[in-house]
Amino acid sequence: MTAPYELHQEPQLDAPILVTALEGWIDAGYAAANAMTTVLGGIESQPVATFDADELLDHRARRPILHLVDGVNTRLSWPGIELRVASDLDDRDVLLLVGAEPDHSWRAFGRAVIDLAGRLGVRMITGLGAYPAAVPHTRPTLLSCTANSEELARRWPFLRGSLDVPAGVQAAIERFAADTDLPAIGLWAQVPHYTSGMAYPAASLALLEGLTTVGGLSLPTGELDEEARDARRRLDEIISGNTEHAEMVQALEREADSTAGTTELPSGDELAAELERFLRDHGDS
Repeated sequence: MTAPYELHQEPQLDAPILVTALEGWIDAGYAAANAMTTVLGGIESQPVATFDADELLDHRARRPILHLVDGVNTRLSWPGIELRVASDLDDRDVLLLVGAEPDHSWRAFGRAVIDLAGRLGVRMITGLGAYPAAVPHTRPTLLSCTANSEELARRWPFLRGSLDVPAGVQAAIERFAADTDLPAIGLWAQVPHYTSGMAYPAASLALLEGLTTVGGLSLPTGELDEEARDARRRLDEIISGNTEHAEMVQALEREADSTAGTTELPSGDELAAELERFLRDHGDS
C-alpha cells in the first residue's frame, strides 16, 4: 500500500535529481528550510503531485492558519506535502519534495515517493538537513552524509560516522530507494550548537553547494552569501563582548583545526549530547 496522492501531471524529464527537505525533524539553524525557500524563490516550479494531508498529517500538531479580516474568517492555509518540478539555472530537470514531514504512514509515504521517482526517471535522491555540533562559526560549514550504499557514501569527502540516532522520514526514503537500486544520499550541515536556534545562512549555502557537488545542480543562492557574512559579523560582535564565550569559540577553533581533513564524525556520545541539547531547547519538532 502506498500513501494516497493526486498526480497533477507526468512530465517527461531528463534524469532529474529529487531533492527532499521536509519540515519536522532536525534542522538546526533552519538550514534546510531556508535553502529550499531560497531555491523555490529563485526558480519557477510547478506541482507534480500533492499528498493527502488528512491521511498523513496530524492537524492538532500542525494546525492550519486562520486568516481573519475584520473578524471574518476569509480562508485557511493548510499544511501539505507536494512534489514540484523545476529546472535549475543550467536548465537541468529537478524535482523538489517540500512541505511537512508526515505524522503517520511513513512506510506508505516512502513507497509512494519511490514509486513517483521511478515513474519520473529520477537518477538520485538527495535529502537536506542540519544538526547542532561542537564547531565554531569562524570556520567553513562542514557537511556529513548518510547514504544507501557504501560506494555512494565514500564518493565525496563528506564526514561519515557509525552511530545510532533517531531517524526522520528522509532516512526511510533512503532505505526504500535502496530496495530499487536508486542512489540516495542525505546531506547534513554542521551548525554551531550556540547558533542552532537561529537562522544560520552559512549552513543553507553549504547545503546548496553540496547539491552542486553530488548532482551537478546549479541552484539559486539568493542573498544567502550576504546573509552569512552579516550573521558572522553579528556573532563576532556578541562573542567578543564575553570572555567566557570567546574562550569557548577559541577552544572549538583549536579542535576544528586539529581535525581538519578527516572524514570521521565525532563520537556518537558527543553527537547525542548536542542533539539532546537541541531537542531540549527547541522541542521535538
